[in-house]
Amino acid sequence: MSFDGIFTHAMVDELKSLLKNGRLSKIHQPYQSEIILVMRANGKNHRLLLSAHPSYARIQVTQIPYENPNTPPNFCMLLRKQLEGAILEDIQQIGNDRIIHFTFKSRDEIGDIHNVVLIVELMGRHSNIFLIDQESKRIIDCIKHVPASLNSYRSVMPGATYLNPPHQDKLNPFTVTKQEISEKLDLDSELSVQRQLQTTYQGIGGDTAAEMIFRSESNPALLPDVFVSLIDEVKDGNATPTLTENTQKDFFTPTPFLSLDGEQKTFPLLSELLDAYYGGKAEKDRVHQQGSELIRLVNNELQKNVKKLEKLHKTMAETELADDYRIKGEILTAYLHEFKRGATEIELPNFYEEDAPITIKLDIRKNPSQNAQKYFAKYQKLKNAISYVTEQIDLTMGEIDYLESVSTQLSLATPKDVAEIKEELTQVGYLKKKKTKKKQMKAQKSKPEKYHATDGTVILVGKNNLQNDELTLKLARKSDIWLHTKNIPGSHVIIQNSDPSEETILEAANIAAYYSKSQLSALVPVDFVPVKAIRKPNGAKPGFVIYEGQKTVYVTPDKELVESLRVN
Repeated sequence: MSFDGIFTHAMVDELKSLLKNGRLSKIHQPYQSEIILVMRANGKNHRLLLSAHPSYARIQVTQIPYENPNTPPNFCMLLRKQLEGAILEDIQQIGNDRIIHFTFKSRDEIGDIHNVVLIVELMGRHSNIFLIDQESKRIIDCIKHVPASLNSYRSVMPGATYLNPPHQDKLNPFTVTKQEISEKLDLDSELSVQRQLQTTYQGIGGDTAAEMIFRSESNPALLPDVFVSLIDEVKDGNATPTLTENTQKDFFTPTPFLSLDGEQKTFPLLSELLDAYYGGKAEKDRVHQQGSELIRLVNNELQKNVKKLEKLHKTMAETELADDYRIKGEILTAYLHEFKRGATEIELPNFYEEDAPITIKLDIRKNPSQNAQKYFAKYQKLKNAISYVTEQIDLTMGEIDYLESVSTQLSLATPKDVAEIKEELTQVGYLKKKKTKKKQMKAQKSKPEKYHATDGTVILVGKNNLQNDELTLKLARKSDIWLHTKNIPGSHVIIQNSDPSEETILEAANIAAYYSKSQLSALVPVDFVPVKAIRKPNGAKPGFVIYEGQKTVYVTPDKELVESLRVN
């Protein structure tokens, strides 16, 4: 379902109950079109996400961790100046549109109280967030600037007067009566009933209109009752947040939709529903945006090394012919007197195979001795190549293993992981260090992710190869237990216990399998061994270790289990 007016209505009801009269304590802008407001309300801290993302525009309270930039963007700085410490007096939806007003009571520089309004417009790629002065309607700033030359209806720039987006003359579905619904329905219209619902009533998305028709069994006489019944299900905090999952697509709805096929899960809050729906999608999109250069680089290098390995194997296959060249050289040397000048080939007894005849090609430009020496030279060249090619095959396979591990980490990364993976690729030499005259602050090392097993045992997970090395070789005690997917790229996992229970080992193995290339596979093999059995060869790439004496368990990655063990 889209974030339509019906869903917006239910979300505004939820946010009012959670946040109204709360105090705004912190403001962050982790991404270009999204801000996080940390609200203290009802004795708890809530992180309110306001997103003007072109694909994921929404408002919600979120538990998804966000990494903030070292330098706050200008819009974030302005919000901090205007709103930190302010009280959220009200949250209002404009009609049943996807326009939400957050009204704050704040104090200016000289201590006078004044009201400002944070307006969120959820309009797809035209989504925006405005800060306006409530009295004058003047735009103090907005997260996206649109000059008048690109918008003839209104100016979306600081200093301009705020105007609502063009209003369409539609009815509010939360205020109409059954009689009005019957009167507005035109059975003779060329428009379908679904289209009539969308064009007549404000904020009704295509999925909602389709659900109303499905519940009425396409009977226009039943439609008014179904319409009002569905509205009542989401009215005044009565929503039942539902995620419908099927093989084609997932859907989020404010109440269970009967028209959707698939397994349905309900959540206590709409915000929890949106975290479940958007968590993976939005995170992957951000990783792809921030790490597209890295993903492209790693894929190109991976393809290059795979092709190189194919050529090396082909060369190695040719070296198996080395003895053939030596034998031909020796036979030619033994029968130099048999040569006839100008011959392109000669058949001679092969004294290595009981004098069976062997045909040897000749170069007519060379004399008999030179032809023999040519075969000896080929033999020596291939013999010398064996050790070089063997070494190159080992090195290339090491590169492929390493690049596959980085590729896996990028596919599982959160936006905050991308910077460290980039730093790793710079250290290894795949990326050039950027020269800058300014002295840059050294980025703080991120810590491994922390989990608690059911019995309380601490489990640590490295999310990139630098973290893997740090975790396994420096942080872990020799008596701790180390886990990793068997012959599959993935994270290093440490159980901080020398004698963990079988349940803890299986939970840690599940985490290791989840953070691996086999995240979507079943019965993934996971090795575990004491840390003291781990060694890192000299000159090995980040994250590469060798071990022996391991035991192996088989687990099927379980996202819900992993999330339940995570320490927030």
